[in-house]
Amino acid sequence: MSKRKIKLSVIILTYNEELYIEDAINSVSFADEIIVLDSYSNDTTAEIARRLGAKLIYRKFDNYCRQRNFAIEAATGEWILFLDADERVSTPLEFEILNSINSNTYDAYRIWFPHFFMDRFLFHYTDKVTRLIKNNDISFENEVHEKLILKSKPGLLKNHMIHYTYRGLFNFISKKDKYAWFQAKMSFEKGKKATLFLLFFKPLYRFFHTYFVKRVYLDGVPGLAAAAIDAYGVFSRYAKIILLEKQLE
Repeated sequence: MSKRKIKLSVIILTYNEELYIEDAINSVSFADEIIVLDSYSNDTTAEIARRLGAKLIYRKFDNYCRQRNFAIEAATGEWILFLDADERVSTPLEFEILNSINSNTYDAYRIWFPHFFMDRFLFHYTDKVTRLIKNNDISFENEVHEKLILKSKPGLLKNHMIHYTYRGLFNFISKKDKYAWFQAKMSFEKGKKATLFLLFFKPLYRFFHTYFVKRVYLDGVPGLAAAAIDAYGVFSRYAKIILLEKQLE
């Protein structure tokens, strides 16, 4: 008797991703279901997704946590892979994903995400993120840097995700500023204060941790630039909290 095929759903959140979405969808063509949750793009993102056979649904963006939770409700697969439009699943990662969901070893898996910046992958400026999980009463929390609630310890896949993180220096800085506003507003609403000490100490600590502890210096000049922009992102967050406190937003 042949083994029953485990159904895999892929969820992709989009907003004006016409430059990336086709390659993202094509890289997960092995999935049984591809769901594109679009935040009413005003480019051709939706048309491309529909043409490629993705299940297209819409929701106005408020935060990443609610977007992902909304998309989960539409997924019919026994497993879900969360993918961003600027990410690609390589052939080795594809085989590892399919083998993992059929092995019944873990209920979730983390994937390596080396950042792509200045025309190269930074293998020390990297994250390990839980993106592959069994579709069993799962949900996200937190408005920024959404966190998947896990019921058991996840496994770790060996192959990394291809992630075209930043389109250039200004895009990198712009993303940091965008996240800084989200984080600042969350902190302000929770009553957290920003002091001059935090404004200067926290960015320095972030640079030290990123560059030396995570050994991003091994990624050369792009690693140095990434650590500096990381520090700027922290500075920007605390500066924005001060602006909110003084009602100068």
